[in-house]
Amino acid sequence: MWPFSSKKEDSGVSTREDRQKCWEARDRYFACLDSVGVVKAGEEQSSGACGSENQAYEKNCARSWIEYFNQRRVIAEAQKDRLAQANTQAQNARR
Repeated sequence: MWPFSSKKEDSGVSTREDRQKCWEARDRYFACLDSVGVVKAGEEQSSGACGSENQAYEKNCARSWIEYFNQRRVIAEAQKDRLAQANTQAQNARR
């Protein structure tokens, strides 16, 4: 049938719509984590929070993307803390 196949084949490549769904699900999940004060994804499960958001996130995103986004979230939070400490130290040094 190639190259004129009308059947959508699963090539493993995500479409723009797939990526958009993933990003939206990620943003909703991370907003929920922020609301319950959790930085590392998965730590909220003991409290039962963000279950539906997590399911949508896992459904709409590839496993490799989830691992990447979760790692970047932890790194970004640590970076915020370090920048805040550096600013405090800089202000104290000016005194």
